[in-house]
Amino acid sequence: MPTELEYLREIERLAHRVTLAASDELQHHVTALARALHHYHFEGDGCLEEDRPLVRLFGAAVLRPGGLADYDETCARFGVEPRPEGWALWHTWGDGELKVTMVVSAVETTEGLFQNWSHGRSVDPVTPLPSQVALVHMGWMGPMTLSPRGVRRMGVGGQPADFAPPLA
Repeated sequence: MPTELEYLREIERLAHRVTLAASDELQHHVTALARALHHYHFEGDGCLEEDRPLVRLFGAAVLRPGGLADYDETCARFGVEPRPEGWALWHTWGDGELKVTMVVSAVETTEGLFQNWSHGRSVDPVTPLPSQVALVHMGWMGPMTLSPRGVRRMGVGGQPADFAPPLA
């Protein structure tokens, strides 16, 4: 039978172990929270637009004047008028999993997606407003930066990679 002093020392030892274990567990939860809060927020990320569903994207691109390709020529291929702000291409799926490219004016939203995707965060935008959609094209056309979902579906490891299917 332990003495009262031995008993108190044992309680103190066990309390110390509980404190250490709780500290490790707390650190685990704090780290998980920090990862969740590190989400880069942008217009159209779905955090405020609760009434609009998300669009599952395989990939996206931004076309701007002064980019790698001739902007006016690229716009003509897509069938849209050039805009100083440029256009965003959203590569997604239509009914029956048909590949679809949406040409949308949501350039800033697309840049916000890229911020998250570059850190491996699988983030999708809300469905664009009808006034933001210039064209919907069957098939994927133009350049593409793969989303984390696209990376998984392609079986490509690491960070999102650039993928450029042929222009239509």
